[in-house]
Amino acid sequence: MNAITILDGGMGRELHRRGAPFRQPEWSALALTEAPDSVRQIHLDYIQAGAQVITANSYAVVPFHIGNQRFAAEAEQLADTAGRLAQEAARSSGRSVAVAASLPPLFGSYRPDLFDPAAAPSLADPLIRGLQPYADIWLAETQSSITEAAFWKNRLPDDGKPFWVSFTLDDSLPDHPPRLRSGESITAAAQAALQWHAGAMLFNCSRPEVMTDAVREAAAAVRAAGRSLRLGVYANAFEPAENGMNAANEGLDEIRTDTAPPNYLRWAQQWQAAGADIIGGCCGIGPEHIGVLANYFKT
Repeated sequence: MNAITILDGGMGRELHRRGAPFRQPEWSALALTEAPDSVRQIHLDYIQAGAQVITANSYAVVPFHIGNQRFAAEAEQLADTAGRLAQEAARSSGRSVAVAASLPPLFGSYRPDLFDPAAAPSLADPLIRGLQPYADIWLAETQSSITEAAFWKNRLPDDGKPFWVSFTLDDSLPDHPPRLRSGESITAAAQAALQWHAGAMLFNCSRPEVMTDAVREAAAAVRAAGRSLRLGVYANAFEPAENGMNAANEGLDEIRTDTAPPNYLRWAQQWQAAGADIIGGCCGIGPEHIGVLANYFKT
């Protein structure tokens, strides 16, 4: 099997767990101004645990979380801060670590129905400008539809940096064939990623049980195309939401009790066997999980 690249884990719930300033609706964006040292330290802790790629804390820098007025006034600066903190952690660690610039859902997580292609450019451009000086990888993550992901690919500058795309899966029906939250197939998503010449296609922010079949289907689609494409997974530790995240700003999702590091590693072993060679964690997965992954996959 190919060597595994280790990603970091979640930022927002880790800030909350450590008692850093954290509230809804700002989510992890609040710490960019009120506790930047905490953001930097969490990046460092993930690196010390073994992460080879860390993700800038720009996920919540969208009007959905910080509001339209603050976004208009501060989005580029907040994105710059997120990128800078990640690069500072990477450089000070003394390790070879890449920074992935988080390109989030612009209109709310898990909501492909809300994507507005006419309004998207004015939201995307400040994030791109703020993150570009620090990005080693462009990471469009938690994408609910192929259209949403294609927007990011087409909006990015032609700067030679790898484009990674990560889709979130419908995990309300775990016994059904895997699909995006838009209802689109994994095969269609993989074909799109190949068309975009993506550096990697991943699945994130869905529960661990649905990931293995998604990786297996993506790997089959890539083989059928006679191409190569890195595949990856970073699952969350949330209980599944039946109707997406319509009330995402009204409270915190429950963290499952069966996603302790040893259990998470067992899922990760299944993802590797299915074809994944990039593995990390999303919401509720912390440095202790990444340490277990790194210790296992690097030995």
